[in-house]
Amino acid sequence: MERIRCAAVAEIAISDLGNRTFEVEVHEGGRETTHRVTVPEDLAAELGARAGEDELLVRESFRFLLEREPASSILREFSLDEISRYFPEYRDELARRLA
Repeated sequence: MERIRCAAVAEIAISDLGNRTFEVEVHEGGRETTHRVTVPEDLAAELGARAGEDELLVRESFRFLLEREPASSILREFSLDEISRYFPEYRDELARRLA
């Protein structure tokens, strides 16, 4: 499990559950949330993620989300391709971050 800091207030821990599914724990301001996230293969390819970079895609997606909303507002279970329904700039921004 890798832990990273997002901004100065959130810590993100990502566990690979297999089959392109990840558990993400976010520790933010004394609170902890847990999320189950899937990475669609076509989305990863569209964003320019290379094989084996699913965890990087999840990490950058959570950084993106945490820049826009608190962890408590992030869905508990979702597929990464759902993010663009709420944030239309998601795909362009993630493609830029992964370049």
